[in-house]
Amino acid sequence: MRKEFDSLGEIEVPEDAYYGAFTARTILNFPPKRVVHSVLLNALADVKWACASTNEELGVISPKIAEAIKKSCDDMEVLSKWFVVDPLSGGAGTSLNMNINEIIANKATEILGGKIGDYLVNPLDHVNRSQSTNDVYPTAIKVGAIKLLRTLVDEVANLQQSLQLKEKAFDDVIKLGRTEMQDAVPMTLGQEFGAYAEAIARDRWRLYKVEERIRFVNLGGTAIGTGIDAPQKFSFMAIRKLSERVKIGLVRAENLIESTQNTDVFAEVHGLLKTLATNITKISNDLRFLSSGPAGGIGEITLKTVQAGSSIMAGKINPVLLEYASQLSMKVIANDVAINMAVFSGNLELNAFLPLIQYTLYDSFDDLIMAVKALRNCVDDLKANSQKCKENLERSAMMATCFVPMLGYEKVAEIVKKSLDTNRDVKELLIESGLSKDMVESALDPKKMIALGYIPDKNR
Repeated sequence: MRKEFDSLGEIEVPEDAYYGAFTARTILNFPPKRVVHSVLLNALADVKWACASTNEELGVISPKIAEAIKKSCDDMEVLSKWFVVDPLSGGAGTSLNMNINEIIANKATEILGGKIGDYLVNPLDHVNRSQSTNDVYPTAIKVGAIKLLRTLVDEVANLQQSLQLKEKAFDDVIKLGRTEMQDAVPMTLGQEFGAYAEAIARDRWRLYKVEERIRFVNLGGTAIGTGIDAPQKFSFMAIRKLSERVKIGLVRAENLIESTQNTDVFAEVHGLLKTLATNITKISNDLRFLSSGPAGGIGEITLKTVQAGSSIMAGKINPVLLEYASQLSMKVIANDVAINMAVFSGNLELNAFLPLIQYTLYDSFDDLIMAVKALRNCVDDLKANSQKCKENLERSAMMATCFVPMLGYEKVAEIVKKSLDTNRDVKELLIESGLSKDMVESALDPKKMIALGYIPDKNR
């Protein structure tokens, strides 16, 4: 062990540790139970690199020290090994900021020929120069969030494409529509998947557009957004350098004080994640319902078998991919409560609950990326049971709705009731009412139904 000192006094630090006194106290106070997200660690390193480069250009730190800091920011092996604090430790993210400051300072000290703990490069006076946790941490959160958001948008686009392919493949599979879990009117299975594709397309667009909201950062605002202890040009220069490094078009917030104290943008972003989660759950539930069976259910689609479904019922298969996607989505919906509570719990010039916002937001990104992949894998491999779709439609009296314009609502209602009461085929009753057999049979032919106007022609 080596002895280090901070404003609270002396503390022991493991001899080989690249962190220092502040991190050692953090570990004692908040024993690590969770791991900091790798995307956040990379974003913090990028912010520190940009700040060191800016401080060098402004003449605030020497080129030699700046170069050592920048090299240390690129050493992800050391950073990832010694970034050890719990992501929820302390308040406002100071523990995380100090952990990376100390690692970078000790690694930079080694680069300059010193030993760990000599601090030829100081964690605060050099690595954290012109900065505060309160502008470094939220900026890093936004950089990481944009990276995760882009990954999610790509996966949502893949899911949309898979659903659209099924829409085309099932275009001629006529089936029974359902409302309130009861028989409704005829439609095609392609139309059903087209509706799913449209909902996911809407999610994709919303998520794509919301990136604009996250690009505004408060780097250079330091403690509360006034820019105290930072050169006047620092904010503009550091944000430009960071943008170039991470290849994201970051923008300096118009009001750094407002941007430092308010975190509502994260509630806005997560609200869209929650919306995607609701659509994933709805679609997953629909597919579970349509695939129910194999003998005692709806059975209009068949899902790919991925694993045995029971430890006692031999041969049973369950829709586990859909259940997985739903469970992850439910967790995201629950996370939205935590995000909102953390956002409105900020006080005056700072939100102390940023660690919870970051941890929960990134958790939801990860969950949704996995949920979308699971749903897409299921969609890609599912098959239509055309015969079962036709049988279910033929057994339903609701196909008679197609003939309301010809026979009138009351007459069709009478036919439907008679079919249900007597268990007679509704087609026979429709023919008995004076309709031709060919016209009645057209209710089961998608092309004829399009010609008659019962099903919209999507090509018009």
